[in-house]
Amino acid sequence: MKVIAVNGSPRKNWNTAKLLQEALKGAESKGAETKMVHLYDLDFKGCISCFACKRKNSSCDGLCAVKDDLKTVLKEILGCDILLLGSPIYFGNITGEMRSFLERLVFPNLSYNAGQRSVFQGKIISGFIYTMNASEDQMKQLNYEPIFLQYKNLLKIFNGDSEVLLSNDTYQFKDYSMYEASKFDETHKAKVKAEQFPIDSQKAFEFGARLARCYFAMVV
Repeated sequence: MKVIAVNGSPRKNWNTAKLLQEALKGAESKGAETKMVHLYDLDFKGCISCFACKRKNSSCDGLCAVKDDLKTVLKEILGCDILLLGSPIYFGNITGEMRSFLERLVFPNLSYNAGQRSVFQGKIISGFIYTMNASEDQMKQLNYEPIFLQYKNLLKIFNGDSEVLLSNDTYQFKDYSMYEASKFDETHKAKVKAEQFPIDSQKAFEFGARLARCYFAMVV
C-alpha cells in the first residue's frame, strides 16, 4: 500500500503540513509506505490547454504530457493507492498551487467521450485536509461547504471514495505582535492552538489510518 501526501501550503512545517504528517503516520501504523510532496518546491504551471491527453491514439494514458517538475510526481500518484491532499483556504478557496496541481492531475483522466466520465483504470482512495483561519461559524456563514464537496466529487474520478477533514481557527503567526492583525485575538488563537489543534492532529492520524483500512477492505 503506497500513500502520497501533497502539501498545497507554502509552509512546510505549519498547520497543513503538520496535519498531513499525522495522516501519513496513521497510514504507516497500518503498514503503508508513505511520501510527502511539497508543491511550492516544484517548478510547474497549471494546465496549458495543449489537449495532448485528448488526442486520438494518445500515449498519455492519464498522465499530463507537459514535462516539468510535476511530471514525475503525477506519474507516482497515478500508481499509488491512497492520495492525501492538504491546503489552507486562501480567499475562500484552495491555494493557487493546489488548484494548478489538480488541473494537471485530473484533466488528463477526465473523459471527453459520451457516457464515460473517467479514463483512469485503477482505483485511488483520497482524502483532503483543509486548514483555515475561519472558525466553524464563520466557515458556515461564508458557505465553504460547496467548495469541499466540489473537490471531493472531483477526486472520485479516480474511482475511489474521498473524504474530508477540516481544521478551523488556526494559528497564523509565530508572534502576532509583529503583524498588523488587530482583528484577531491572540489569546483566543493561542488557546485554540494549545487545546484544539492537538485534537485535530489526532483526527488527522485517525484519518490516515481509516483510509488505509478502507484500502485493505477494498482489496480483500
